[in-house]
Amino acid sequence: MATSLAYTNSFDVTDSGQFIPEVWSDDVIASYKKNLVLAGLVTVINHKGKKGDTIHVPQPARGAANAKTANNVVTLNTTSGSTVDISIDKHYEYSFVVEDIVETQALSSLRRFYTDDAGYALATQVDVDIRNLAATWNSGTAYSGAVIGSDGSTAYSGAGAGNGAALTDAGIRRVIQTFDDDDVPGRDRVLVIPPVEKRRLLGIARFTEQAFVGEVGKGNSVRNGFVGDLYGVEVYVSSNIATVESLNSVPYRPCLFFQKASVCLAEQMGVRTQAQYKQEALGTLVTSDRLYGTKSLRSSGALAIMVPSA
Repeated sequence: MATSLAYTNSFDVTDSGQFIPEVWSDDVIASYKKNLVLAGLVTVINHKGKKGDTIHVPQPARGAANAKTANNVVTLNTTSGSTVDISIDKHYEYSFVVEDIVETQALSSLRRFYTDDAGYALATQVDVDIRNLAATWNSGTAYSGAVIGSDGSTAYSGAGAGNGAALTDAGIRRVIQTFDDDDVPGRDRVLVIPPVEKRRLLGIARFTEQAFVGEVGKGNSVRNGFVGDLYGVEVYVSSNIATVESLNSVPYRPCLFFQKASVCLAEQMGVRTQAQYKQEALGTLVTSDRLYGTKSLRSSGALAIMVPSA
């Protein structure tokens, strides 16, 4: 006959609660998504669960239509293409140790702070890697392909004090025309601006009058400071925009104008959170990390517009 054993003095989950690590993955992912700006505006290539460190994206050349003449066979299109290579070489992590005494005595707000901070830090890094692509847009290096905001066509120069200028109505319309002339798709175009440029745009009646924005009540930009749409281009504000200095240390910031399909984020591993009890530290090690790559896919579909930083 089987005998049932009961250990009344054994360690149960209540007794050992401080030694049981918690996996905070959902909280970190939620915070990560909440803080995304640029990553939510670009094309995302899902490479999760796949091997390799490089993704080859085909870029076939466009063909042409040919006239069909009587008694002759059709003309065959023979176009050559190229590829864009996306290196998945960015692996970032956020780690911390919660000692047992803290786990036992601290308020639950401690967990909320660190999970939110982990998500924010990882999201910020992704945005930084995407925004840094702007230095090479329009076939440039170190923003040599950028234009200035006042007219949208004059090349930016960092010589001396630099020549960056604030956005104007005419400058925005010129940049839009540049994209139109280069056959960049008209939909999914976005403009990401630093806070200083939001302040300037809100001072231009053209961009805030009701007849232009088509908004009333709480949705009106005059009342809440939100700039939503300019000539069919969605406008977003981000404080995580690079600062570029001229040779005389005069600071400028780029406004990022691009079409979604022109910039890519390749994800091989999404936000992952792991926890492990470390006896030598008498605490729990928690690590959140992510593996990805970024790339500009189409040079003509992305342009940096340099404006003064203050």
